[in-house]
Amino acid sequence: MANVVVMKRVLREAWELFWVIRLFRIHDYIRSGTGNLARDFVFFLSEPSACPLDNRAKIFIFTANSMEKQKQATPAALGFSMPAEWEPHEATWLGWPHHPTDWPDKLDTIRWVYGEIVRKIAPGEIVRILVDDKAEERLALRYLRPAGADASRIQFIRHSTNRGWTRDSGPIFVRRNVGEGASKRAETAIAHFHFNAWAKYKDWRKDRRVPETAARLLRKPLFHAEHNGKDFVIEGGGIEVNGRGTLLTTEECYLDPKVQVRNPGLGRKQIEETLKEYLGATNVLWLAAGPAGDDTHGHIDDICRFTNRNTLVLIKEGNKKDANYRPLAENWERIQDFRLEDGTRPEVVPLPMPAPVYFGGQRLPASYANFYICNAAVLAPTFNDPNDRIALGTLAELFKDRPVVGIHAVDLVLGFGTLHCLTQQQPVSNSQSSNSKSRTNPKSKV
Repeated sequence: MANVVVMKRVLREAWELFWVIRLFRIHDYIRSGTGNLARDFVFFLSEPSACPLDNRAKIFIFTANSMEKQKQATPAALGFSMPAEWEPHEATWLGWPHHPTDWPDKLDTIRWVYGEIVRKIAPGEIVRILVDDKAEERLALRYLRPAGADASRIQFIRHSTNRGWTRDSGPIFVRRNVGEGASKRAETAIAHFHFNAWAKYKDWRKDRRVPETAARLLRKPLFHAEHNGKDFVIEGGGIEVNGRGTLLTTEECYLDPKVQVRNPGLGRKQIEETLKEYLGATNVLWLAAGPAGDDTHGHIDDICRFTNRNTLVLIKEGNKKDANYRPLAENWERIQDFRLEDGTRPEVVPLPMPAPVYFGGQRLPASYANFYICNAAVLAPTFNDPNDRIALGTLAELFKDRPVVGIHAVDLVLGFGTLHCLTQQQPVSNSQSSNSKSRTNPKSKV
């Protein structure tokens, strides 16, 4: 009989220990900010009586619920905002190209273009490249090394993707400053905007998880963007910020009620509120529409870009017979009334458009506005067009602190995007939570 009593006590203590371990794991899970407690632990939180613990368990449960409420605070409420692209980067994120329908019969050519892109970015920052597996990593190096890219500055991250348009599916970083004086430091976090392939294609589920992988790798808080409890969807190419509070976007992309609707039922007011909550914007400005052939239905990064906090470049079509003339002229009319977050009028500089680029009879969204600002250079798309020289010269006048480098993009644009669409910047952080190991050992894997 005594042995039975002892056995029952042992089993009860083991069961209690099991729940203590689970609670500590849940506690750490919440602190990590990489999951959705309400989704993943519904049973536990709704049925705490299932846990046979004493009052200590109740304290853990209370803490878990309290931390869940705290986790739901938005980035803006915690002092985070999205920095401008020209501010210092820790890294650039890319997805290695493997989707054959993105570049029909051109995938080999595109991989050599990637080699040139990485070669130009790597001198100034780490390049983090998403690959499916070890075999794809080896394949990538067979292009990157001969192209002259510094392999010691490349970090391969094993995360299977649907496509490689990292601007839209990758991690969107927000930043805040904490502390004062000598102890002041920058902290970064990731806003997750639930990529859904531009509300157009069905294969997006792998891409949607990229921000979660980034948060785990970098040990960053992850904010799941939502409005009234529903996932809120935008893409990185659909927004443009000056790092001071002003955000640009387009009505065509996010307010069209019928075509590629990302957030059904949400209007201008609700979208602006959510952008302010998750990106720290204070001033949201709307242009009308983008160029013909844009697969995303109006991304701002083919239209209008900040080059500093108060200067914009805006594409302009001079040919009145071109399909782009009218919508781009409307953007020029609207921008005359724009005011920045401080009430001042931005300086607006015209960027020309190249001659129309077609493939298989379909017009492609060739635009000089799709440049990417990295630490070492500004990478600008070129199209074997006389206006290449004008566009490069215009950008060189605006970016005095780094060279402007042309990258051949006639093949890239076959995938309905070019340099900015492929890249996503990770701003510098000197927070203790940043994964410093990834800087000193950029070849580490996930």
